[in-house]
Amino acid sequence: MAVHPIEERYGTTEMRAVWSEQNRFSCIVRAEVALAKAEATHGMIPAAAALEIEAKAYGASLERAREIENEISHDMMAIVRAVSEVSGESGRWVHYGATSNDILDTATGLQLGQSLDLYDAKLRKLLAVLLKRSAETKTLVCIGRTHGQHGVPTTYGLRFAIWASEIARHIERLEQLRPRVVVGQMTGAVGTQAALGPKGIDVQATMMENLGINAVDVSNQVISRDRYAEYFMFCAGIATTLDKIGIEIRSLQRTEIGEVEEAFGAKQVGSSTMPHKRNPIKSEQVCGLARIIRSAVEPALQNNTLWDERDLTNSSCERVLFPEASILTDHCLRLMAVVLEGLVINRAAIRRNLGFLHGINMAESVMIALTRRGMNRQDSHERVRLASMQALAEGRPLADVLSADPEVIRYCSKSDIAALLSPDTYIGTAVLQVERVIEKLSPLIV
Repeated sequence: MAVHPIEERYGTTEMRAVWSEQNRFSCIVRAEVALAKAEATHGMIPAAAALEIEAKAYGASLERAREIENEISHDMMAIVRAVSEVSGESGRWVHYGATSNDILDTATGLQLGQSLDLYDAKLRKLLAVLLKRSAETKTLVCIGRTHGQHGVPTTYGLRFAIWASEIARHIERLEQLRPRVVVGQMTGAVGTQAALGPKGIDVQATMMENLGINAVDVSNQVISRDRYAEYFMFCAGIATTLDKIGIEIRSLQRTEIGEVEEAFGAKQVGSSTMPHKRNPIKSEQVCGLARIIRSAVEPALQNNTLWDERDLTNSSCERVLFPEASILTDHCLRLMAVVLEGLVINRAAIRRNLGFLHGINMAESVMIALTRRGMNRQDSHERVRLASMQALAEGRPLADVLSADPEVIRYCSKSDIAALLSPDTYIGTAVLQVERVIEKLSPLIV
């Protein structure tokens, strides 16, 4: 029976597999094999022993390790014994010179590398969707909003491009943090490599080369948790971007706005009591789960403040943080790509909302034109502001109020004012900006 929603409700099969107990066990065994091979390379254990360990270690089972742990109450030593049991005479060399976290933290590095691979693929998929939607809507003029109020126009293409640009920065961050996060160590009980002797640095380097990950420069008994904190902040950053997109979709899907809508299945039910409801439940799910992902940051930062060469306060915490934050981040990435790909755009509602204020939201356009044609900028701002307030108070089109002002007509004719209040002519370089973003970011798509 599932206890946590990530066991069956949230998450992809592939990311659950990364943080499964079985994969954790496999990564630990890989680390032990890589250590034995490295020690054989540098003459610390017999070459034949390393070969036998490599050939037989993967025959060890998680089930046997659990049995041993029930007897000795030490999870890492239980795995060491399980691997030793299947490694024949060479089992005596398993875990030679290592402390638990040499293997455990190195295994975490392997899992983090696998997680980043999955994020990378999903980020690029989401980027592809956003660039596609940007191209489709680059000339789709819509009302811009600041402080929740109607402003001058923007385009849907620019909105999608802004989100695409943010996702591209997460791809860049992923590439930058990978060498700091996907790391392992072989430094011994307090970081001195005393059990390995003078060849300790070489053994560590070779071990990590065998695993295809970076080695720490220095550590105590554990890898410094600033690395892992950066990983969780990366997850929180992705979640916050997705939260931002989800909030905007939810806002734009409000009945009174109605510009976009999550795709709704033919048999989908929106409410158990209101049959008419079509709710943005996927975006709401992303926004809700983003809160959980962000909540991992604080304990992850605290995990870096361990006593002396280490204590155990990070361990129990990380057993929860890593699978939960990783699986939920991956889930939200997949879900938001689905939402954006199927997003329904209501062009009629967009056009309706553009004209909602009868031109009052286009006041800036008139102010800029008046200034450009000779009126003092501050005077033009005040004159257009007063006209806008009058139009709002009286429920009149701004064009009518402005056309009745002789000082405005002195600089702009009635036909000029009508043209200036057209939202389609006041989107600046929005189309060009979208095209530039598409050209720049398209190579990132796989």
